[in-house]
Amino acid sequence: MTSFTIVTITFNAASALPRTLESVLAQSHPAIEHIIVDGASADGTVSLAEDYKRRSDAAANGHAVTITSEPDRGLYDAMNKGLARATGDYVCFLNAGDFLPSPGTIAGIARAAEDAARGGCQLPAVLYGDTDIVDSGGRYLHPRRLRPPRRLTWRSFRMGMLVCHQAFYARTDIARRTPYNLAYKYSADVDWCIRVMREAARLGLPLTDTGATIACYTEEGQTTIHHRESLRERFRVMAAHYGLLQTIALHGWFAVRNIFH
Repeated sequence: MTSFTIVTITFNAASALPRTLESVLAQSHPAIEHIIVDGASADGTVSLAEDYKRRSDAAANGHAVTITSEPDRGLYDAMNKGLARATGDYVCFLNAGDFLPSPGTIAGIARAAEDAARGGCQLPAVLYGDTDIVDSGGRYLHPRRLRPPRRLTWRSFRMGMLVCHQAFYARTDIARRTPYNLAYKYSADVDWCIRVMREAARLGLPLTDTGATIACYTEEGQTTIHHRESLRERFRVMAAHYGLLQTIALHGWFAVRNIFH
């Protein structure tokens, strides 16, 4: 049975965390490890997480929940902590406020992995899917504007981050070899996804589309709040992977596209 590690990063997230935890608790797939990495919250975040662990243990649903709470050097440092502890076949980052769309979401992702493995004898390097955008109360707003292509490669992100970070499940053995680059403050997730896909290409491993909506992403995240800084940093990431001249040309096209969108 394909196993999954879901990493949730929290910091004073008591208002948004419950919907994330409830969506994982409801999953029918038994082989789930849920790692909660808290940054020494001062509100009720840790208490909520501990209550969730008690309920998950009592449910005997096959899920294993671990919680740590300590200071960190920011979001991506906390993500690296979770990545280092992950033991599932795949790892995904589902932060406070984000959630899984239905109780069968992980089971569907597992089927996609196992179907692909039957054809190619190896588990795909990445499983990915669509994302819905929700508001701060978890209410559906619209599908994410950027949609994943049927055939994804590491070069696909030249056209923007076509797969939301929360809908990107990386094989843990590959992901652990490519930790988040702490030189980036807002866009290390873009860089990480590209590096994981580049490693997949080097190893000749497929990237598999689940064909389903597999994440609900809360619009008011750090990238949204720090939009201008995030765009500058994302340009640096793209230039590092795709070359400066091509990145300048593509950003010119993005500007024109947005004017007429």
